[in-house]
Amino acid sequence: MTFAEMFYEVKKRLVKADVGGISEHLAFQFNITGEAEGTFYVEVKDGKLNVEPYEYIDRDVIFTCTAQTLEKIADGKENPMLAVGFGRLKVEGNIDKALKLKEILEKR
Repeated sequence: MTFAEMFYEVKKRLVKADVGGISEHLAFQFNITGEAEGTFYVEVKDGKLNVEPYEYIDRDVIFTCTAQTLEKIADGKENPMLAVGFGRLKVEGNIDKALKLKEILEKR
């Protein structure tokens, strides 16, 4: 799987999320390691969700993992907290805002 293929799948899944009820600004950067290496961001701003294949300079949180781990988390097959505990997901930044990712994933 290439980064472009992985990014397309992630974006396709996330853009379905209803983030209208999230009033705060959220900016998550994902650093993907391994086979589909690359960087993209997810931003919630003014009740809209944006997913773009770029680095986000003023981000709240950086998530680092493989494409496979991200896919399992997005599909609900892996608990993000367990992934952190087992070292498959690294989280840097505002933990309170990082926890909002689960809310976004549940709204799609």
